[in-house]
Amino acid sequence: MVSELCPVYSVSSPSLVAVSNVTTRQASAKPFIGSMGCVCAIVFTCFGAAYGTAKAGVGVCSTAVLRPDLVVKNIVPVVMAGIIGIYGLVVSVLVANDLKQNLPLYTGLVQLCTGLSVGLAGLASGFAIGVVGDAGVRGTAQQPRLYVGMILILIFAEVLGLYGLIVALLMNSRAKDAKECI
Repeated sequence: MVSELCPVYSVSSPSLVAVSNVTTRQASAKPFIGSMGCVCAIVFTCFGAAYGTAKAGVGVCSTAVLRPDLVVKNIVPVVMAGIIGIYGLVVSVLVANDLKQNLPLYTGLVQLCTGLSVGLAGLASGFAIGVVGDAGVRGTAQQPRLYVGMILILIFAEVLGLYGLIVALLMNSRAKDAKECI
């Protein structure tokens, strides 16, 4: 049933007359959009986590040559970068559990935005953690009093990914609110 709040328009008609039938191709695109949200959540957060881990790991390895006693202490940025990937995994599993074949378009679009929310926030957070972690562990090797400052900056970089996770969880909770639109 097509309503005024949820019309389906014919693309072949120049006057945009509402129609009530949906082709098979249009119906199959709806779960694909939701699946892309699942993919975006895990892929972008893992890109950010991988970059942050690699960049901070290079800093840890370079400082370990001169100060091997600081390796365990300076591994914190590498661990914090890896946590970003967990945010994407959580959202990806939540979105994947709600996927079904006859998914409303609204739900699919909300799931896509859910994945993009956590994914892009995780990507930015991973980049920030990597840059701060690399410079921070190199600076800590030369001046140990910089360690607390580095940890505080890393926390502020990590919380960017957490903001994306919170928004994604809120959006995912609203994905099931769709009325049955064709």
